[in-house]
Amino acid sequence: MNDGVSDARSPYAASPMDGSPDGLSQTDGSPYGASLGDTSPGGASPDELAVIADPVERARAISLAIADRQDLIAELARLRREAVIEAQASGVRQDAIARRLGVTPGRVSQMRSAGARDATGGHAGACQAPRVVVRRALPTEPAVRGSASLFMTEAERQGIRAGRRMLYVGPEPAAGHVAAALRVEPGTDVLARRKMLLADDVPVRIATSYFRLDVFGGTPIAAPDFVRPSLQAGIEALGHRFGHAEEHLVARPPTGFEAATLQLDPGEWVVQVLRAGYGDDGTPVHTLETICAASRHVFPIAQVTGADEF
Repeated sequence: MNDGVSDARSPYAASPMDGSPDGLSQTDGSPYGASLGDTSPGGASPDELAVIADPVERARAISLAIADRQDLIAELARLRREAVIEAQASGVRQDAIARRLGVTPGRVSQMRSAGARDATGGHAGACQAPRVVVRRALPTEPAVRGSASLFMTEAERQGIRAGRRMLYVGPEPAAGHVAAALRVEPGTDVLARRKMLLADDVPVRIATSYFRLDVFGGTPIAAPDFVRPSLQAGIEALGHRFGHAEEHLVARPPTGFEAATLQLDPGEWVVQVLRAGYGDDGTPVHTLETICAASRHVFPIAQVTGADEF
């Protein structure tokens, strides 16, 4: 399976899968191999829309173009569903279809439901439950966070078969929000440890741990594969003791890499959870960015004990 990682140095390099949830080749950002957004009602291109003088008229024209695009995506999803069903009816195995499309067999199953219509003529996919839903508690209780794997422990408690796959370990320029948490300049190389997390074979999260290279470079934390017995133990073995953490949630559209790796359909969003952990002396130690497929998660939020009010 192609995990959406095209380069050993960084998973954000351009690749044929970048931005394509199905792993199909694309042009102009479209996951279907042909640009869906290069015309609007009346045949205007995005460049032509951008120069409409009246900002309200510009917004109206863009809204119409977006609506047209969504209708086209829904229709293409229906046609793709029919093609998959036809292939399977002719005797082509699901795993063979998956190999030819460059996706997982589970993704082929999802394609079969995309574009399906219910008895009222609406899109059934709009009201069907996601393929899998996992819980991500905020804040995470210390016993879970200190376990060999936060996700594996969470999933076991929920009766979900969990899996994880390391995508990348190595230096990477820090994005602005990561740089702020680690207190370095944006673009500074930091150590990234990126893995994909699966629930019942469905990709649900991309979790990336970031560390300052001037603190953790050349240590066991920088070694490839998983740190054993746990990342937490590896950090503490280097003399760091937990002081406090801050967590921030942001809901946003996915990047191309995120959409491809999490196998998201067009229009699906992600929830970015950024946890910045600091040592007892205030030193930024560990920043964890978790990209969660929004439709596959619920986020139980714990209240502060002794501070509840109606």
